[in-house]
Amino acid sequence: MAYDEGLAQRIRERWRTAPEVAEKHMFGGVAFLYRGNMAVGVTGNDLMVRVGPDGTDAALARPGTRIFDMTGRPMRGWIVVDGAAVTEDDTLGAWLDEGRAFAASLPPK
Repeated sequence: MAYDEGLAQRIRERWRTAPEVAEKHMFGGVAFLYRGNMAVGVTGNDLMVRVGPDGTDAALARPGTRIFDMTGRPMRGWIVVDGAAVTEDDTLGAWLDEGRAFAASLPPK
């Protein structure tokens, strides 16, 4: 499955000065890891965000979100934000900050 390279590039531009961020191709898309822990990713036209189990319900209450489910087994702690919901830089930035904050709460890998 192809992924939205434009969305991936917007993430790269936002995080280009963060040496703790690495990019890795996975899930048929691209993932961005903070200190070795996945924070966000791009799959298809959508943004995956790691919000953690405690942040899932609040994240799902926001527009354009759904639970991350690639295999028929929903993954609590991960959500997908419709690409149309992150066209504004401020909205994308808020999701990126949330994903990075959760990844930063984990031990570095």
